[in-house]
Amino acid sequence: MLGSNNPIIFSFFAGSGFLDLGFEKSGFDVRFVNEFHKPFNEAYQYSRKQMKLSYPKYGHSNLSIEDYLTGPDKLELLQYVNESKEDSLVGFIGGPPCPDFSIAGKNRGSEGDNGKLTRVYVDCIINNQPDFFLFENVKGLWRTAKHRTFYEEMKVRLRANGYLLTDRLTNCIEFGAPQDRDRILMFGIRNKSFPSMSQSKLVETFNWEKYIKFDKKIVLDKQLWPKEDAYKAESVKALPAHLVDFKELTVQYWFEKNDVYNHPNANHHFIPRQALPKFQSILEGDDSKKSFKRLHRWRYSPTAAYGNNEVHLHPYKDRRLSAAEALSIQSLPREFSLPPTMTLSNMFKTIGNGVPFSASEGIASTIKSFLEGN
Repeated sequence: MLGSNNPIIFSFFAGSGFLDLGFEKSGFDVRFVNEFHKPFNEAYQYSRKQMKLSYPKYGHSNLSIEDYLTGPDKLELLQYVNESKEDSLVGFIGGPPCPDFSIAGKNRGSEGDNGKLTRVYVDCIINNQPDFFLFENVKGLWRTAKHRTFYEEMKVRLRANGYLLTDRLTNCIEFGAPQDRDRILMFGIRNKSFPSMSQSKLVETFNWEKYIKFDKKIVLDKQLWPKEDAYKAESVKALPAHLVDFKELTVQYWFEKNDVYNHPNANHHFIPRQALPKFQSILEGDDSKKSFKRLHRWRYSPTAAYGNNEVHLHPYKDRRLSAAEALSIQSLPREFSLPPTMTLSNMFKTIGNGVPFSASEGIASTIKSFLEGN
């Protein structure tokens, strides 16, 4: 039972904290944040100051997670975990870097520089025995045969070390994020912390769909949405009447909701030069190519995976998306912003790496509901 204290979170591969923010807003106590890349770590701290959220009790670490498997850092982390267990249930959350499992990425698998961090995260869970954990990664880990084999091996190790598991391939659009973004989510609990729970009972009682808002079979049907339209800068187009119930999933809805043209990151976008004529030739809603995808204002966005030559264009302006617009597509709250001193490359990388806030809040609420019921 939770008692009077909120469950405690130790966050790994935190980026700028999109996943963590969902847990913070759902009543979890985020006590420890680990992010190796310094600009992302700084952006995490900056955004929390702007939102007046509390600083984690054990601070921010920019060590590699591998450092927590040996030496004094290993002992320090274990001390923090054990100390926190005296207050409430303790959980680890994290999405190890995923290019090595991505079909569109490096696809090097578990032996790649990023892929091996999944094994390290599992080692960290086994060593520290948190009461529960969340693992998040790309769908390639689930759907690609060689990666799925590795994923199943990690599950075997976790079960052998006292964890009960449930997982689901989830699309973030189900939680109301305006984006087609598949992710594999695995939730685990330490059997000793929940002695009355069994593997079958966990699968039965952990309700992945409790906070889902939209049926992905309906909203990902391309027949529901407008086709490509002629591009015209600064044009105005009304929402098609049949989309009233799905307006929340559109790019334009989030642009308006987050007041993106008056947002602190409104002017943080790459300036088109030689590519301007190409920009102007692409239809609104033509996202058929890997790069130079123009969003449609009354549709959801393709996966926000900025970088690696993937460029997303504004629906009705002669430019790429701004950081403010990209944050809105990741369904971040309007008051969330990145440091003005952050480079554009780092801004778009951290945005593209993050879990959409609508999804992170829905997942956190699902976990909170389960913990309170058990």
